[in-house]
Amino acid sequence: MPHCSFFKMSVPASFIPSLLIHTDMRTLLFFLAFVLSHSLLQAQKAEVSGTITDETKMPLPGVNVIVKGTSNGTRTDFDGNYSIVAEVGQTLVFSYISYKTAEKKIDSKTKEISFQMEPDPALLEEVVVTGFAIKKEKRALGYAVSSVQAESIGRNGTRRTKSKKMQGKAAGIQISAQNGNSGAGSKVVIRGTNSITGHNDVLYVIDGVPYVGPETGMEKTEKDSYWMENTLNIKPGNIKDVSILKGEEATGLYGSKAINGVILITTQNGNHNPVSDNESYKYIPENTFKNVSTSPLSTFSIDVDKAGYSNIRRMINNGQKVPQEAVKIEEMINYFSYDYPNPEDEHPFSIHTEMANSPWNKDAKLVKIGLKGKDLPKGDAPPSNLVFLIDVSGSMNSSNKLGLLKPAFGVLVDQLREKDKVSIVVYAGAAGMVLEPTHGDDKETIMKAIRSLSAGGSTAGGEGIELAYKTAEKNFIKGGNNRVILATDGDFNVGASSDMAMEELIEEKRKSGVFLTVLGFGMGNYKDSKMETLADKGNGNHAYIDTMQEARKVLGAEFFGTMYTIAKDVKIQVEFNPTLVQAHRLIGYENRLLEDSDFNDDTKDAGEIGSGHTVTALYEVIPVGVESVYVGKVDALKYRKFSLKDDNKELLTVKFRYKEPDGNKSKLIVKTLNDSDVGFEKASQDFKFSAAVALFGLQLRKSIFIDTFNREDVIDLAVAGKGNDEDGYKAEFIRLVKSY
Repeated sequence: MPHCSFFKMSVPASFIPSLLIHTDMRTLLFFLAFVLSHSLLQAQKAEVSGTITDETKMPLPGVNVIVKGTSNGTRTDFDGNYSIVAEVGQTLVFSYISYKTAEKKIDSKTKEISFQMEPDPALLEEVVVTGFAIKKEKRALGYAVSSVQAESIGRNGTRRTKSKKMQGKAAGIQISAQNGNSGAGSKVVIRGTNSITGHNDVLYVIDGVPYVGPETGMEKTEKDSYWMENTLNIKPGNIKDVSILKGEEATGLYGSKAINGVILITTQNGNHNPVSDNESYKYIPENTFKNVSTSPLSTFSIDVDKAGYSNIRRMINNGQKVPQEAVKIEEMINYFSYDYPNPEDEHPFSIHTEMANSPWNKDAKLVKIGLKGKDLPKGDAPPSNLVFLIDVSGSMNSSNKLGLLKPAFGVLVDQLREKDKVSIVVYAGAAGMVLEPTHGDDKETIMKAIRSLSAGGSTAGGEGIELAYKTAEKNFIKGGNNRVILATDGDFNVGASSDMAMEELIEEKRKSGVFLTVLGFGMGNYKDSKMETLADKGNGNHAYIDTMQEARKVLGAEFFGTMYTIAKDVKIQVEFNPTLVQAHRLIGYENRLLEDSDFNDDTKDAGEIGSGHTVTALYEVIPVGVESVYVGKVDALKYRKFSLKDDNKELLTVKFRYKEPDGNKSKLIVKTLNDSDVGFEKASQDFKFSAAVALFGLQLRKSIFIDTFNREDVIDLAVAGKGNDEDGYKAEFIRLVKSY
């Protein structure tokens, strides 16, 4: 009987009598059993979806969802949603840092599993560093851990020598050399694991930082190089101990990337981080208190960049130590939107001021200055002339760079209208035109050009900028939004590449009236200093995109605020009343400080504000008569006399200058703030939340101007100020602080 083709046939009821004539009962029973079992197997498949929330009913992104006993798993997205295909009778395991692991069995009626995860205080106490970088006492781990101490690894020899010593000391580990060359990398496989990606590469966690495997599609030589350069390139003498984990609990801690096992390496100094060693940040000297008698003015440019927050969020989520130079407090504060009043006069933004006693310095008061840009309806927005300038050099060849960039730009393309125009310029070893100006409603043509991009070669950033601006100028729309959107990791290495050279190039190009948006991607060789230079000097803004959720925020929900400038060269100058204020300190904005004389100089560049944008600045002020360790003694000035009346209650006067997007002459706004003695518990929710973000930034910077490094103080402030949080960004900040 031709079994293979026969068993694939569907058997109608009318055919069974004739089948009985030609087939004995045993064969028939076997056939029916096969058909029945096949249909039952088909019925056992179930697609389960749901939403996972925390104890406050806010969505939990990043929850690991794994089918128990298998390598089948997923994670919840930014909104706490997930979807997974499993079989009836299997169990889903839900795990998240500092929450109790939950197990939910699937039955024939299960379509949705949604629930609130329970916090686990005991687990939270065990966690030293959370997120991917989990370090726990071995007694807290519910599974066997194989360990190798430094003495067993040895103090000399190559990586291969170290690997062989590990193989001899730790049960269940198999190590083979990648090639026969001295010093070559090693292939490490933990016995008893299954592969879901066609290979058995383990997850390395070095000093709490996970190093995932090479990118899908890499050639074997590239994979060998990846492991050698990014993971095993540690001198044996620098290793303190090595632990090896496997099993469901390991995937519960590290997610599906740990399905093939985890090798935990602790170094002697505890901060090995080869992947981020090539990232560059400018040194930021923290603002100090200025004595009002000698420095009554404070002048700075506004900053609506948000890259600083999303960049440190990436580091914290990856379990990395955050460099102090990467902490830009003003960018952290301004990542979030605040409920400031809309403008009601002829000016394109409103101004809001508030003050209260400082929550972290008993001798000081805190002053908040807030701006809110006018909301521009999408239909009223002027036509756009956009040039996508995309880095396709070799350094962009990874899933979190060009791989993320393509769908991220899809979010932007979805926002375009028929009256908008898009051109695409790329650069690697040289620059070239990929897409001539195309109307925004021809989305398929635009996305086809984006999807066709591939990475390779060196990075001629300067040449790409030249061509992009030339293209923007050629298609310039008078009264429109003319903008270059640069997407890169900032690793320029051909032509004009130094910070100074890039600054001079952009300063020259901005005279054309073309604005600049800089989108940063990736990690490892991320050049924050260049990105900031480009954005600051190019009448533009800077965002860092680490996930599709961030892409949807920057290029979707906040598209108009990012792309449509309503006021440029916005400067702030604050004058403090010397009869009431002894000293003042601007929190953050160190890279945006201006000379006092720059305020009235219309040739001096400053920041831009977009449609619907909010901008927040915080000052600490120390009142007259208060003794503070932060204020030095200054002799009374011989030639200065204050003419203010004793009953004057004005604490400060704040002045704003701005230009219309196509204007050259600035306009002035003046506002005053009276002194008051208000406890911070009575401050507005916006004030409390912005103060919480500032305090966390000050803690990350190890500031000398705060008296608390307790994370709970940050969390209490943030919870009190969270208010309406429809998008969940403020709740995410609270979780981020808890996990660091």
